[in-house]
Amino acid sequence: MAEQVRELAAELITMAAADTDATAYGLDTASPTHQLAWRRLTTEHADRLATLMARHGWPTAGLVGEEASRCAWKIAMHADRQLDVQRRALALLDEALAAGEATPREVAMLRDRVLVNEGHPQIYGTQIAAVDNGRPVPWPVADPGRMEALRASVGLPSFADHIAANPLPASAPE
Repeated sequence: MAEQVRELAAELITMAAADTDATAYGLDTASPTHQLAWRRLTTEHADRLATLMARHGWPTAGLVGEEASRCAWKIAMHADRQLDVQRRALALLDEALAAGEATPREVAMLRDRVLVNEGHPQIYGTQIAAVDNGRPVPWPVADPGRMEALRASVGLPSFADHIAANPLPASAPE
């Protein structure tokens, strides 16, 4: 069993590394070929994550290690064209959070991603819709007046601090 878990961790880390390598060209709006390649890659990874979740549940840090667990989260975040995979990942992450095996930050970010992909306003303001004159524009937020308090409650920095620490290119969404 230990060998199977090591292989699972290595697979998640490898998939996330490929995703990272492909993300920059996947966001290249001038190249449909690059975008299509990135979409195929994230779809393939989401399919594999769905299989792994059906077999093992959420790949928690206790199961696969912190790095591999974060990699699974990243794969779920990028499964935008497979909302069923994102919803399943969110449900399993909610369970893992209740068991002390996930971070509120990761759950909040995936929750916002799912809400946006369902066409609903997000809660924490983690999802960026566009960049306008170098300024990130978030997707609509359900309660903008409470957004900063809600961000703080799950360990996210203020929106302004996040943007200052993670500048975006003038033409690409996050």
